[in-house]
Amino acid sequence: MVGLAGNAMACSIKDFSAVAECDGGQGVIRVTDVDPLGVPAEVTVYLELNGADLRKVGTQVIEGSTAKGVTITFDEDWKPKAEYRIHITADKYVDEDLPILVAPDTSCGKSDDTPSASSGKPEKPGKPEKPGKSGKSGKSVEQEPAEKEPAEEGKVPASSASESDTPAGTNGTDNLPSPEGDSHLAETGADSTTGPIAGVAAVLVALGVSAVLYSMRRRGSSLR
Repeated sequence: MVGLAGNAMACSIKDFSAVAECDGGQGVIRVTDVDPLGVPAEVTVYLELNGADLRKVGTQVIEGSTAKGVTITFDEDWKPKAEYRIHITADKYVDEDLPILVAPDTSCGKSDDTPSASSGKPEKPGKPEKPGKSGKSGKSVEQEPAEKEPAEEGKVPASSASESDTPAGTNGTDNLPSPEGDSHLAETGADSTTGPIAGVAAVLVALGVSAVLYSMRRRGSSLR
């Protein structure tokens, strides 16, 4: 029974775990041992590439482990989704690897979308456009009078408007008698009423002559 209990409490690979995380912006790999017997264990970390060891990160020994766990830390600026092989050696109890450790999708202290400081130079400010030349952003100040010209052309002067209302072939003075025509009427004594007036005058003259003759005849007959 004692032997079975000792085997149940013996150190095993299940007492070890690993994680890749960040510590103040620095990438680290932490390995924890919860072996209650405190068997010293050697931990070696390797960076993997296509199933082969690319680089040895480091080796440390865990001593005095308890059931609450003892953790060691490896400084490693891991890349997103990088793979690590962790080998554990603990006396005669453990000599094997932990499952492959895969780093998180995002690196420490920066996102994948953040450009590095050396990715490029800051863009130079564009040159201001020279006055009087229109650019893609809009028209210059000197072109504003040209925009207002159609509006000014749309305005018809008062004199032009009055002239446009006058029938073609006439002007504002065509309906008034010309001074030259008045002078002709004054010289001839005839206008639109000259005929009737002349006729009335002729009748009056004839009546006057008849009255005079009649008066003279009566006077002659009375003298006889």
